[in-house]
Amino acid sequence: MSTIGERLRSARLRLALSQEDLATRSGVPVVTISRAENDRFEMPRPSTVRKLAQALDVAPGWLLFGEGEGPAIIEGKDAA
Repeated sequence: MSTIGERLRSARLRLALSQEDLATRSGVPVVTISRAENDRFEMPRPSTVRKLAQALDVAPGWLLFGEGEGPAIIEGKDAA
């Protein structure tokens, strides 16, 4: 996955969350989540990335850059 939006959507769908569910869980407005998933902004605020990453159980670096722990790795840790 090459964009923040693609990674965000993938992690959200992995947890079977709607954008509204993620907004409630993270405290990030639905409009921000929608814009992010559609790559309609340049770079999210660090606080927004942290909130979304925590709500999705992924590393902030993975969400932003595709580096570090993504959903599959974290799922493996939980299963151990």
